[in-house]
Amino acid sequence: MDRASVIVAGAGPAGVVAAYRLAQMGISVLVLEACPECPEDMRASTFHAPTLEMMSELGILEELEAQGLRAPVYQYRNRQTGEVLSFDLGEIADATAHPYRLQCEQFKLTRLLTKRIGEHPNGRVLFNHRVVHYEQDAQGVTVAVETPFAIERFRCDYLIGADGANSTVRKWMGAQFDGFTYPEKFLTLSTAYPIERSFPGLANVSYMADAHEWCVLLRVPSVWRILVPVDNGQSDAELLRDDKKNQVIGGLIGGDATHVETEHRTLYKVHQRVASRYYDGRVAIIGDAAHLNNPLGGFGMNSGVHDAWNLTQRLQSILLDGADAEAELAHFERQRRTIMREFVQAQTIKNKQEMEDKNSESQRRRQADFEAILTDSEKRRTYLLNQAMITSREREALIA
Repeated sequence: MDRASVIVAGAGPAGVVAAYRLAQMGISVLVLEACPECPEDMRASTFHAPTLEMMSELGILEELEAQGLRAPVYQYRNRQTGEVLSFDLGEIADATAHPYRLQCEQFKLTRLLTKRIGEHPNGRVLFNHRVVHYEQDAQGVTVAVETPFAIERFRCDYLIGADGANSTVRKWMGAQFDGFTYPEKFLTLSTAYPIERSFPGLANVSYMADAHEWCVLLRVPSVWRILVPVDNGQSDAELLRDDKKNQVIGGLIGGDATHVETEHRTLYKVHQRVASRYYDGRVAIIGDAAHLNNPLGGFGMNSGVHDAWNLTQRLQSILLDGADAEAELAHFERQRRTIMREFVQAQTIKNKQEMEDKNSESQRRRQADFEAILTDSEKRRTYLLNQAMITSREREALIA
Protein backbone atom coordinates (compact mmCIF):
# COMPACT_ATOMS: atom_id res chain seq x y z
CA MET A 1 0.00 0.00 0.00
CA ASP A 2 1.38 3.39 -1.05
CA ARG A 3 2.08 5.69 1.89
CA ALA A 4 3.37 9.08 3.04
CA SER A 5 3.80 10.52 6.47
CA VAL A 6 1.06 13.09 5.71
CA ILE A 7 -1.64 12.97 3.06
CA VAL A 8 -3.33 16.22 2.06
CA ALA A 9 -6.76 15.96 0.45
CA GLY A 10 -7.13 18.91 -1.90
CA ALA A 11 -4.73 21.11 -3.88
CA GLY A 12 -6.33 24.46 -3.07
CA PRO A 13 -4.32 27.28 -1.45
CA ALA A 14 -4.45 25.87 2.10
CA GLY A 15 -3.65 22.34 0.97
CA VAL A 16 -0.64 23.19 -1.18
CA VAL A 17 0.83 25.56 1.42
CA ALA A 18 0.53 22.83 4.06
CA ALA A 19 2.07 20.22 1.76
CA TYR A 20 4.99 22.33 0.58
CA ARG A 21 5.86 23.47 4.09
CA LEU A 22 5.79 19.88 5.36
CA ALA A 23 8.05 18.79 2.50
CA GLN A 24 10.48 21.58 3.36
CA MET A 25 10.44 20.40 6.99
CA GLY A 26 11.63 16.97 5.85
CA ILE A 27 8.25 15.24 6.18
CA SER A 28 7.03 13.06 3.31
CA VAL A 29 3.75 14.37 1.94
CA LEU A 30 1.29 13.32 -0.75
CA VAL A 31 -1.35 15.67 -2.19
CA LEU A 32 -4.48 14.01 -3.61
CA GLU A 33 -6.55 16.30 -5.82
CA ALA A 34 -9.91 15.33 -7.35
CA CYS A 35 -9.58 17.56 -10.42
CA PRO A 36 -7.39 16.75 -13.42
CA GLU A 37 -5.39 19.94 -12.76
CA CYS A 38 -5.49 23.02 -10.55
CA PRO A 39 -8.67 24.85 -11.64
CA GLU A 40 -8.54 28.50 -12.67
CA ASP A 41 -10.58 29.59 -9.66
CA MET A 42 -11.29 33.34 -9.66
CA ARG A 43 -12.76 33.63 -6.16
CA ALA A 44 -9.76 34.76 -4.09
CA SER A 45 -7.11 37.23 -5.22
CA THR A 46 -5.93 39.08 -2.11
CA PHE A 47 -2.83 38.19 -0.09
CA HIS A 48 -2.51 40.10 3.20
CA ALA A 49 0.77 41.00 4.91
CA PRO A 50 1.07 37.98 7.29
CA THR A 51 0.39 35.63 4.37
CA LEU A 52 3.06 37.37 2.31
CA GLU A 53 5.51 36.82 5.16
CA MET A 54 4.65 33.11 5.01
CA MET A 55 5.20 33.09 1.25
CA SER A 56 8.58 34.69 1.83
CA GLU A 57 9.52 31.96 4.33
CA LEU A 58 8.50 29.34 1.78
CA GLY A 59 10.81 31.00 -0.74
CA ILE A 60 8.13 31.77 -3.33
CA LEU A 61 7.24 35.42 -2.66
CA GLU A 62 9.38 36.86 -5.44
CA GLU A 63 7.82 34.54 -8.02
CA LEU A 64 4.31 35.25 -6.72
CA GLU A 65 4.87 39.02 -6.72
CA ALA A 66 5.98 38.80 -10.35
CA GLN A 67 2.50 37.46 -11.18
CA GLY A 68 0.60 39.93 -9.00
CA LEU A 69 -0.01 43.59 -8.34
CA ARG A 70 0.74 45.51 -5.15
CA ALA A 71 -2.16 47.46 -3.67
CA PRO A 72 -1.00 49.63 -0.75
CA VAL A 73 -4.12 51.81 -0.88
CA TYR A 74 -7.73 50.68 -0.73
CA GLN A 75 -10.84 52.80 -0.88
CA TYR A 76 -14.42 53.01 0.28
CA ARG A 77 -16.47 54.88 -2.29
CA ASN A 78 -20.07 56.03 -2.08
CA ARG A 79 -21.55 55.71 -5.56
CA GLN A 80 -24.40 58.09 -4.78
CA THR A 81 -22.50 60.97 -3.15
CA GLY A 82 -19.16 60.46 -4.89
CA GLU A 83 -17.31 60.55 -1.56
CA VAL A 84 -14.01 58.63 -1.42
CA LEU A 85 -12.21 57.47 1.72
CA SER A 86 -8.68 56.14 1.17
CA PHE A 87 -6.62 53.99 3.54
CA ASP A 88 -2.89 53.58 3.02
CA LEU A 89 -1.21 50.44 4.39
CA GLY A 90 2.11 52.20 3.97
CA GLU A 91 1.40 53.75 7.38
CA ILE A 92 2.05 50.39 9.08
CA ALA A 93 5.40 49.73 7.38
CA ASP A 94 6.98 49.53 10.84
CA ALA A 95 4.77 46.50 11.64
CA THR A 96 5.38 44.44 8.49
CA ALA A 97 7.84 44.12 5.63
CA HIS A 98 4.82 43.99 3.31
CA PRO A 99 2.61 47.05 3.92
CA TYR A 100 0.27 46.32 1.02
CA ARG A 101 -2.19 43.77 -0.32
CA LEU A 102 -0.88 41.64 -3.15
CA GLN A 103 -3.56 41.17 -5.79
CA CYS A 104 -2.85 37.79 -7.38
CA GLU A 105 -5.37 35.10 -8.33
CA GLN A 106 -5.23 32.05 -6.07
CA PHE A 107 -4.76 29.63 -8.96
CA LYS A 108 -1.34 31.17 -9.56
CA LEU A 109 -0.33 30.10 -6.04
CA THR A 110 -1.75 26.59 -6.40
CA ARG A 111 -0.09 26.00 -9.77
CA LEU A 112 3.22 27.32 -8.53
CA LEU A 113 3.22 25.14 -5.41
CA THR A 114 1.91 21.94 -6.96
CA LYS A 115 4.86 22.16 -9.35
CA ARG A 116 7.26 22.79 -6.46
CA ILE A 117 5.80 19.92 -4.41
CA GLY A 118 6.09 17.52 -7.33
CA GLU A 119 9.74 18.45 -7.77
CA HIS A 120 10.58 18.16 -4.05
CA PRO A 121 12.17 14.89 -2.86
CA ASN A 122 9.65 14.75 0.01
CA GLY A 123 6.58 15.61 -2.04
CA ARG A 124 4.16 14.15 -4.59
CA VAL A 125 0.93 15.35 -6.21
CA LEU A 126 -1.64 13.05 -7.78
CA PHE A 127 -4.48 14.60 -9.80
CA ASN A 128 -7.73 12.76 -10.58
CA HIS A 129 -7.52 11.28 -7.08
CA ARG A 130 -10.54 12.08 -4.89
CA VAL A 131 -10.55 11.11 -1.23
CA VAL A 132 -13.85 9.33 -0.53
CA HIS A 133 -13.32 7.72 2.86
CA TYR A 134 -10.80 7.07 5.62
CA GLU A 135 -10.36 4.84 8.62
CA GLN A 136 -7.91 5.50 11.41
CA ASP A 137 -6.30 3.35 14.06
CA ALA A 138 -3.61 3.74 16.71
CA GLN A 139 -0.82 3.58 14.11
CA GLY A 140 -2.19 5.73 11.31
CA VAL A 141 -4.89 6.42 8.71
CA THR A 142 -5.99 4.38 5.70
CA VAL A 143 -7.39 6.62 2.97
CA ALA A 144 -9.71 5.35 0.24
CA VAL A 145 -9.29 7.26 -3.02
CA GLU A 146 -11.38 7.24 -6.18
CA THR A 147 -9.38 7.35 -9.42
CA PRO A 148 -10.76 7.20 -12.98
CA PHE A 149 -10.51 3.42 -13.00
CA ALA A 150 -10.44 2.13 -9.42
CA ILE A 151 -10.68 2.72 -5.70
CA GLU A 152 -7.15 2.79 -4.34
CA ARG A 153 -5.93 2.86 -0.76
CA PHE A 154 -3.13 4.89 0.75
CA ARG A 155 -1.63 4.89 4.21
CA CYS A 156 -0.40 7.85 6.28
CA ASP A 157 0.38 8.94 9.82
CA TYR A 158 -1.87 12.01 9.52
CA LEU A 159 -4.54 13.15 7.08
CA ILE A 160 -5.26 16.81 6.34
CA GLY A 161 -8.65 17.62 4.82
CA ALA A 162 -8.22 20.68 2.61
CA ASP A 163 -10.93 19.49 0.24
CA GLY A 164 -13.15 22.55 0.17
CA ALA A 165 -16.61 23.60 1.28
CA ASN A 166 -18.14 20.19 0.56
CA SER A 167 -15.29 18.43 2.35
CA THR A 168 -15.61 14.65 2.43
CA VAL A 169 -13.03 14.55 5.22
CA ARG A 170 -15.10 16.90 7.39
CA LYS A 171 -18.22 14.81 6.83
CA TRP A 172 -16.49 11.56 7.83
CA MET A 173 -15.12 13.36 10.89
CA GLY A 174 -18.71 13.96 11.92
CA ALA A 175 -18.12 17.69 12.41
CA GLN A 176 -21.12 19.99 12.08
CA PHE A 177 -20.80 22.96 9.72
CA ASP A 178 -22.64 25.55 11.79
CA GLY A 179 -23.70 28.90 10.36
CA PHE A 180 -25.84 30.16 7.51
CA THR A 181 -25.98 30.78 3.77
CA TYR A 182 -26.83 34.22 2.38
CA PRO A 183 -30.06 34.34 0.35
CA GLU A 184 -28.42 36.04 -2.62
CA LYS A 185 -25.65 34.77 -4.87
CA PHE A 186 -22.50 36.63 -5.83
CA LEU A 187 -21.54 37.27 -9.45
CA THR A 188 -17.91 37.84 -10.41
CA LEU A 189 -17.05 39.38 -13.77
CA SER A 190 -13.52 39.97 -15.01
CA THR A 191 -12.71 42.41 -17.78
CA ALA A 192 -9.68 44.10 -19.30
CA TYR A 193 -11.81 47.20 -19.95
CA PRO A 194 -10.19 50.27 -18.25
CA ILE A 195 -12.84 50.90 -15.59
CA GLU A 196 -10.44 53.32 -13.87
CA ARG A 197 -11.27 55.88 -16.57
CA SER A 198 -14.71 56.27 -15.02
CA PHE A 199 -13.39 56.87 -11.49
CA PRO A 200 -10.54 59.37 -11.10
CA GLY A 201 -7.94 58.14 -8.64
CA LEU A 202 -9.47 54.67 -8.39
CA ALA A 203 -7.44 52.36 -6.13
CA ASN A 204 -6.67 48.78 -7.11
CA VAL A 205 -8.96 47.64 -4.28
CA SER A 206 -12.19 49.61 -3.98
CA TYR A 207 -15.43 48.91 -2.10
CA MET A 208 -18.34 50.72 -3.72
CA ALA A 209 -21.27 51.31 -1.37
CA ASP A 210 -24.66 51.87 -2.94
CA ALA A 211 -28.22 51.58 -1.66
CA HIS A 212 -29.29 49.81 -4.86
CA GLU A 213 -26.34 47.62 -5.86
CA TRP A 214 -23.04 47.64 -3.97
CA CYS A 215 -19.97 46.13 -5.60
CA VAL A 216 -16.27 45.49 -5.12
CA LEU A 217 -13.62 46.35 -7.71
CA LEU A 218 -10.35 44.44 -7.49
CA ARG A 219 -7.48 44.91 -9.92
CA VAL A 220 -5.13 42.07 -10.84
CA PRO A 221 -2.40 42.51 -13.47
CA SER A 222 -4.50 41.67 -16.53
CA VAL A 223 -8.09 42.48 -15.55
CA TRP A 224 -10.50 44.19 -13.22
CA ARG A 225 -12.60 41.80 -11.15
CA ILE A 226 -16.11 43.03 -10.34
CA LEU A 227 -18.08 41.40 -7.53
CA VAL A 228 -21.80 42.13 -7.12
CA PRO A 229 -24.72 40.49 -5.26
CA VAL A 230 -27.44 39.14 -7.54
CA ASP A 231 -31.11 38.24 -7.13
CA ASN A 232 -31.90 34.57 -6.56
CA GLY A 233 -35.15 35.13 -8.45
CA GLN A 234 -33.23 34.87 -11.72
CA SER A 235 -31.80 31.64 -13.08
CA ASP A 236 -28.06 31.10 -13.34
CA ALA A 237 -28.35 31.21 -17.13
CA GLU A 238 -30.02 34.63 -16.96
CA LEU A 239 -27.44 36.00 -14.55
CA LEU A 240 -24.58 34.90 -16.79
CA ARG A 241 -26.06 36.40 -19.96
CA ASP A 242 -24.85 39.55 -21.70
CA ASP A 243 -27.77 41.67 -20.52
CA LYS A 244 -26.73 41.20 -16.87
CA LYS A 245 -23.12 41.92 -17.73
CA ASN A 246 -24.20 45.06 -19.58
CA GLN A 247 -26.33 46.18 -16.63
CA VAL A 248 -23.53 45.76 -14.06
CA ILE A 249 -20.69 47.24 -16.09
CA GLY A 250 -22.89 49.87 -17.69
CA GLY A 251 -23.88 51.05 -14.22
CA LEU A 252 -20.21 51.47 -13.36
CA ILE A 253 -18.99 53.24 -16.47
CA GLY A 254 -22.18 55.28 -16.85
CA GLY A 255 -23.13 54.21 -20.34
CA ASP A 256 -23.54 51.42 -22.86
CA ALA A 257 -21.45 48.34 -22.04
CA THR A 258 -22.35 46.08 -24.96
CA HIS A 259 -18.82 46.54 -26.34
CA VAL A 260 -17.17 45.50 -23.05
CA GLU A 261 -15.86 41.95 -23.14
CA THR A 262 -15.43 39.71 -20.11
CA GLU A 263 -12.90 36.95 -19.58
CA HIS A 264 -14.71 35.18 -16.75
CA ARG A 265 -18.26 35.09 -15.42
CA THR A 266 -18.72 33.12 -12.22
CA LEU A 267 -21.71 32.64 -9.90
CA TYR A 268 -21.46 31.24 -6.39
CA LYS A 269 -23.33 31.05 -3.13
CA VAL A 270 -21.84 32.70 -0.06
CA HIS A 271 -21.77 31.19 3.41
CA GLN A 272 -20.77 32.05 6.97
CA ARG A 273 -19.92 28.70 8.57
CA VAL A 274 -17.39 27.25 11.02
CA ALA A 275 -16.87 23.53 11.66
CA SER A 276 -17.73 22.38 15.18
CA ARG A 277 -14.27 20.84 15.45
CA TYR A 278 -11.06 20.99 13.44
CA TYR A 279 -9.57 17.57 14.22
CA ASP A 280 -10.38 14.03 15.25
CA GLY A 281 -7.53 11.77 16.24
CA ARG A 282 -5.06 11.77 13.33
CA VAL A 283 -7.28 13.78 10.98
CA ALA A 284 -7.51 17.59 10.77
CA ILE A 285 -9.27 20.06 8.46
CA ILE A 286 -8.17 23.47 7.21
CA GLY A 287 -9.30 26.18 4.79
CA ASP A 288 -12.79 26.02 3.30
CA ALA A 289 -13.23 22.54 4.75
CA ALA A 290 -13.12 24.15 8.20
CA HIS A 291 -14.73 27.55 7.63
CA LEU A 292 -16.45 29.73 5.04
CA ASN A 293 -17.09 33.47 4.99
CA ASN A 294 -18.15 36.15 2.54
CA PRO A 295 -15.29 37.66 0.50
CA LEU A 296 -15.49 41.26 1.77
CA GLY A 297 -12.08 42.04 3.23
CA GLY A 298 -10.26 39.22 1.48
CA PHE A 299 -9.92 37.10 4.62
CA GLY A 300 -11.05 33.65 3.43
CA MET A 301 -8.04 32.33 1.51
CA ASN A 302 -5.66 34.03 3.92
CA SER A 303 -7.34 32.35 6.88
CA GLY A 304 -6.95 28.98 5.19
CA VAL A 305 -3.24 29.58 4.68
CA HIS A 306 -2.95 30.61 8.34
CA ASP A 307 -4.67 27.34 9.32
CA ALA A 308 -2.09 25.46 7.27
CA TRP A 309 0.78 27.36 8.89
CA ASN A 310 -0.42 26.57 12.40
CA LEU A 311 -1.17 22.91 11.68
CA THR A 312 2.13 22.19 9.95
CA GLN A 313 4.01 23.60 12.93
CA ARG A 314 2.04 21.18 15.13
CA LEU A 315 2.77 18.23 12.86
CA GLN A 316 6.45 19.06 12.82
CA SER A 317 6.47 18.98 16.63
CA ILE A 318 4.59 15.67 16.66
CA LEU A 319 6.40 13.84 13.86
CA LEU A 320 9.94 15.16 14.27
CA ASP A 321 10.16 16.21 17.91
CA GLY A 322 7.95 13.63 19.59
CA ALA A 323 5.48 16.14 21.04
CA ASP A 324 2.13 14.97 22.43
CA ALA A 325 -0.22 14.75 19.45
CA GLU A 326 -3.47 15.35 21.32
CA ALA A 327 -2.13 18.46 23.05
CA GLU A 328 -0.70 19.90 19.83
CA LEU A 329 -3.81 19.34 17.73
CA ALA A 330 -6.11 20.61 20.47
CA HIS A 331 -4.03 23.79 20.63
CA PHE A 332 -4.27 24.18 16.83
CA GLU A 333 -8.05 23.88 17.07
CA ARG A 334 -8.37 26.38 19.93
CA GLN A 335 -6.25 28.97 18.21
CA ARG A 336 -7.70 28.74 14.74
CA ARG A 337 -11.38 28.31 15.69
CA THR A 338 -11.13 31.23 18.12
CA ILE A 339 -9.68 33.53 15.47
CA MET A 340 -12.28 32.41 12.96
CA ARG A 341 -15.16 33.14 15.33
CA GLU A 342 -13.80 36.32 16.96
CA PHE A 343 -12.32 38.04 13.94
CA VAL A 344 -12.99 36.62 10.48
CA GLN A 345 -16.66 35.73 10.87
CA ALA A 346 -17.51 38.86 12.85
CA GLN A 347 -15.60 41.20 10.53
CA THR A 348 -16.86 39.79 7.24
CA ILE A 349 -20.47 39.83 8.42
CA LYS A 350 -20.02 43.45 9.53
CA ASN A 351 -18.37 44.38 6.21
CA LYS A 352 -21.30 43.00 4.22
CA GLN A 353 -23.91 44.68 6.41
CA GLU A 354 -22.16 48.02 5.97
CA MET A 355 -21.91 47.66 2.21
CA GLU A 356 -25.57 46.79 1.67
CA ASP A 357 -27.22 48.96 4.35
CA LYS A 358 -29.91 51.07 2.67
CA ASN A 359 -30.82 53.17 5.70
CA SER A 360 -29.68 56.73 5.04
CA GLU A 361 -29.15 57.49 8.74
CA SER A 362 -26.92 54.45 9.30
CA GLN A 363 -25.05 55.30 6.10
CA ARG A 364 -24.33 58.76 7.50
CA ARG A 365 -23.16 57.24 10.81
CA ARG A 366 -20.85 54.83 8.99
CA GLN A 367 -19.45 57.68 6.91
CA ALA A 368 -18.80 59.66 10.10
CA ASP A 369 -17.13 56.64 11.71
CA PHE A 370 -14.78 56.22 8.75
CA GLU A 371 -13.96 59.93 8.73
CA ALA A 372 -13.19 59.75 12.45
CA ILE A 373 -10.80 56.87 11.80
CA LEU A 374 -9.09 58.72 8.96
CA THR A 375 -8.53 61.86 11.02
CA ASP A 376 -7.24 60.07 14.16
CA SER A 377 -3.78 58.53 13.73
CA GLU A 378 -4.26 56.03 16.58
CA LYS A 379 -7.65 54.83 15.38
CA ARG A 380 -6.36 54.67 11.83
CA ARG A 381 -3.38 52.53 12.82
CA THR A 382 -5.59 50.16 14.82
CA TYR A 383 -7.94 49.86 11.88
CA LEU A 384 -5.18 49.19 9.35
CA LEU A 385 -3.52 46.54 11.54
CA ASN A 386 -6.87 44.84 11.94
CA GLN A 387 -7.78 44.89 8.26
CA ALA A 388 -4.30 43.65 7.30
CA MET A 389 -4.83 40.62 9.61
CA ILE A 390 -1.77 41.53 11.67
CA THR A 391 -3.85 41.93 14.83
CA SER A 392 -5.50 38.53 14.36
CA ARG A 393 -2.11 36.84 13.98
CA GLU A 394 -0.89 38.49 17.18
CA ARG A 395 -4.09 37.43 18.94
CA GLU A 396 -3.68 33.85 17.75
CA ALA A 397 -0.22 33.61 19.28
CA LEU A 398 -1.65 34.56 22.70
CA ILE A 399 -4.31 31.83 22.79
CA ALA A 400 -3.08 29.14 25.17
